[in-house]
Amino acid sequence: MAAHKLSLTVQYAVVGIDLPTRQQFRRWIKAALQRDVHMVLRIVDEIEGRALNKQFRGKDYATNVLTFTYADADQLTDTAAFLYGDIVICAPVVEQEACEQRKDLRAHYVHLAIHAALHLQGYDHENEQDAVIMEALETKLLAKLGYVDPYKVLV
Repeated sequence: MAAHKLSLTVQYAVVGIDLPTRQQFRRWIKAALQRDVHMVLRIVDEIEGRALNKQFRGKDYATNVLTFTYADADQLTDTAAFLYGDIVICAPVVEQEACEQRKDLRAHYVHLAIHAALHLQGYDHENEQDAVIMEALETKLLAKLGYVDPYKVLV
């Protein structure tokens, strides 16, 4: 089975923060692909993250990651067709969450990149059944990349 194609543009709209490289993001996202994808990944500050979350989700706070799809994966019938989408990761929120949850910052970025890539491909966690499926897949993909289960509660 051939690897799925990924056309990835990474935009860094923040500076001075310990951010993963384009190559790291590419590796992590490719690990989660189940089809060919054209994607823009934008790393933003809290102001932009908050504005986007308010505009598109009606929530007046910055969130860790937003995923925008331009066609649902299940609507694409041609197996050669690319899925198009954008992912926005808010770096300050990711750093804050990693600190609060006592997680390695790099591991948290890996998890969110995979999480967003799965959202782009139609996975969701709006109900318990879907959440179990998505979280299990995330955990499996992270393990393949050498990272621990992000849902495991630290004591």
